Amino acid sequence: METKGILTVVSGFSGAGKGTLMHALLQRYPERYALSISATTRKPRDGEADGREYFFKTRDEFEKMIAKGELIEYARYVENYYGTPRAYVEEMLESGRDVILEIEIQGAMKVKEAFPDTLLLFVTPPTAGELERRLTRRGTETAEVIASRLCRAAEEAQGMDRYDYLIVNDDLETCVEEMHSIIQGEHSRSFRNTEFIQKIKEDLQGLKGE
Repeated sequence: METKGILTVVSGFSGAGKGTLMHALLQRYPERYALSISATTRKPRDGEADGREYFFKTRDEFEKMIAKGELIEYARYVENYYGTPRAYVEEMLESGRDVILEIEIQGAMKVKEAFPDTLLLFVTPPTAGELERRLTRRGTETAEVIASRLCRAAEEAQGMDRYDYLIVNDDLETCVEEMHSIIQGEHSRSFRNTEFIQKIKEDLQGLKGE
């Protein structure tokens, strides 16, 4: 059977808990998954290491990566570039690891264009009211910032139906197992096993001819 990994893009509203969910998944199944590491031109913060939190690049290095087509997708936020290096993702997939990439909707669609077999998952809380409660409970943001995040969520919700699966993040443990089951179930999809199917067909034709 095919042992190549599956590229999974996870998107979701700010406050939906997608970061917590993905880290719990990687902690529970460390040999199965790899978290995609983004490249960025922003300076490392205290405690961050190159190749762990990010691949830290100069602006010139990053723009050369763009020119050479070495990024699956990239965007610019507040004077800094962020992008997904193609080589790292392909290396992890070839090694048989399922690669998880956390990214917003526009970036997710660019990844889907570059890798049509990408699995798209959207993480959402059970209700809009619960999303507001989670954002408020953080206690780290002003009412104005919370309102802008909810406004952004309303815009993002318009693209939810472009994803393959919705993950309702109500209970973390249940959610981790649901995400794991969905990704592992994808390995058995027929379109991901064309070589295996072709070999079975050929072998059966050979047996028929004996």
